[in-house]
Parts: sequence; structure tokens; C-alpha cells
Amino acid sequence: MENKIKVIANYLPQFHRIPENDKWWGEGFTDWEAVKNATPLFKDHDQPRRPMNNYYYDLSDISTLKWQADLAKKYGIYGFGIYHYWFNSEQILLQKPAELIRDNKDIDIHYLFIWDNTSWTRTWKRMRFSNDYAPSFDNNVTDESSDGVLARLDYGKEEDWKKHFDYILPFFKDDRYIKINNKPVFVVFVPHNDTKTLKKMFDYWNYLAQKDEFDGIFVISRTNIERKILSEYSVVYEPAQSTLVQDSSILWKIILKINKSINRRLNKPEIYSYKHAWNRAINYAKHTKNEKIFYSGFVGFDDTARRGEKARIIKGGTPELFEKYFIKLLQLSQKYEKEYVFLTAWNEWGEGAYLEPDTRYGTAYLEAVKRAIDIVNK
Repeated sequence: MENKIKVIANYLPQFHRIPENDKWWGEGFTDWEAVKNATPLFKDHDQPRRPMNNYYYDLSDISTLKWQADLAKKYGIYGFGIYHYWFNSEQILLQKPAELIRDNKDIDIHYLFIWDNTSWTRTWKRMRFSNDYAPSFDNNVTDESSDGVLARLDYGKEEDWKKHFDYILPFFKDDRYIKINNKPVFVVFVPHNDTKTLKKMFDYWNYLAQKDEFDGIFVISRTNIERKILSEYSVVYEPAQSTLVQDSSILWKIILKINKSINRRLNKPEIYSYKHAWNRAINYAKHTKNEKIFYSGFVGFDDTARRGEKARIIKGGTPELFEKYFIKLLQLSQKYEKEYVFLTAWNEWGEGAYLEPDTRYGTAYLEAVKRAIDIVNK
């Protein structure tokens, strides 16, 4: 019998109030503020996105987490890939939802961490390996008393790596935390950000894990255009692989470069085709049979809420199209014996990448996921 495919939906733990967001973006800010204030950029542009029943939830509320877990399980999602924002030994952000899941065993969902190992900066700050988290709300702040860095990533030394490991260890010990061969799975989003230090850190983590109850750490690194190899296993992150960060033919790179240059001059968003992006994702999967590379798919993408006229938009998606392509991706994953498939995303509302019900499609994308999983795993 063929292996059952397990779908992991990437999960943003952002939708709850924290002091840092109050300070940086305004009192009470969460991504919901950006989502509510998004404006359409062209005719029939589906903005702003609205959750079904106006459920602008709070992820510090346990009932919300239970609702999400129950909904995910109902529609066949195996687990959440929760973004992890550990910047240094003194600063970790947006950790509350994961901690609530860890501490409440009746929240019935598997999970793992995806470490977004970058710094957070203001829009005007030019810094490699950083994210300008909410550009549309930056208001061109150029306070000279600030260096533009909101949260600075610093791996530190061995003692800092130990603090990071000790924080994560209780999650690893949770029966719901996803493990492969008795190794907790830990995904690194930017493996090319000082790969040498990361390798040393994970060697140390491997040692610490083996001193405990595990056989090591199962590190999965995102594929990257710099081709820096951090770990034996990697994951293709979509839709970046197919549209936003190209690792493809010279001709396609030239086309993209021209398109971006024109849009930048005209102050227009970058627009890509849903069909084209998915076809490229499927084609990549067909030619990447390495069992140590996990595939990923995407529901949609439109970060107008965060970036306004500088948005990146994948246009033309529907639940029907998504289901068609997702079935193909799951079938390829099964054919090449890849147990897990990642999906962007469960609740990236600010980037228009979510499975949660909205006012336009209701639960149609969730139903598409369920049918696709059932077809492949029958």
C-alpha cells in the first residue's frame, strides 16, 4: 500500500496584540488592520479580503486555536507549520499561539516550527536578510534616532544556541510535534543567512537532542537561489519558487526583470498568472524526484494589504483550479515517496494566502483540499 500523504499548512501566529506591534505600528495593531484597510488596485481586484462571519479572531484566545485545529482536521490538514520568530537570546516575538497549543493538549493538531531567521526592519532600511513587515503602515518613518532595525537577528554563540534549544525542547517533547525517525522536524526559512554558523548550531542541537530522548534533529531547509546547502533535506517554498524568487531559465529571469522594472516605474503591482505559477510548480516537482526534497503548493497570493501599490499578486485563482493542481502535486509527492507536502498557507490573510473561510468562497478551498487528499490517499 502506498504511503499516506500528510499536508502541513504554514501558519502565521501574528493575530494577537504584542507591545512591539503597539510601538512600531500603532496601538492594537495586528495584521487584521492591514487586511481591513486594503484597497483594490484594479477592476475586479478582490480586496479587501474578509473572513467569513467577520471572524477577525484573536490568537491569544484558546477558543480560536481550538476552532482552527478542529477546522483543519475536519478538512484533512495533518498539521500546522508555525512560523517561529526567535531573533536572539533576549527577544522572541509572536510566540503566544504556539505556547498555548503546547500547553493545551486538547487542541488537536500536529505542528512543527518554521524558523523565519531574518531581522525585521523599517521599509527604508536597506539590509540583507531582513523583512519590512508592514510597509503600508510605515508612513515613511525615518527617525534618525533609530537605525531602522525593529528586531535584529543574532545567532550568538553556543550559550545562546543552548537557550534557544531549551526554549524549544518542551515543544519537541509534545506528542503532537511532528517527528521523523524520532527526530523533531525543524524548518529553516533562510538557510543561506550565515549557513556556516547555522550548521554549527544544528550540530550542537543534534548533540543536545541525542542527550535527551531523541535521535537528533531533522532539519529541513528552504531551497534558495544561492544554492547554500544547510541540511540533507529541503523544501520548495511556493509560490516563491515559481514567481517571486526565480531559480529558473535565463529567459524567464529576463522577462521577470523587465516586468518588475516597468511596474516599479509606473508604481504598479507585480501581477502573475495563477495557472502559470502552478504549472511551473508542477513541472518543477516532476523533474525533482530526489526523495529528500519536499514539495509545497499555494492557495493564492496577494499582499496588497501589506504593500499597497507595490504588491505582488497572483491573479486568476479559484478553488476549482487549486484543487486540480493540488491533486497533481499530491500525486507526484506520493509517487516519489515524499510523506509530507507543505501548503501556503493556513492564515496568511495579509498575503492573500489562506485556507480559512472568507466571504467570497466560504469553505470552498478547504473542501478542495479535503477532496484532493481523499483522492490521493484512498
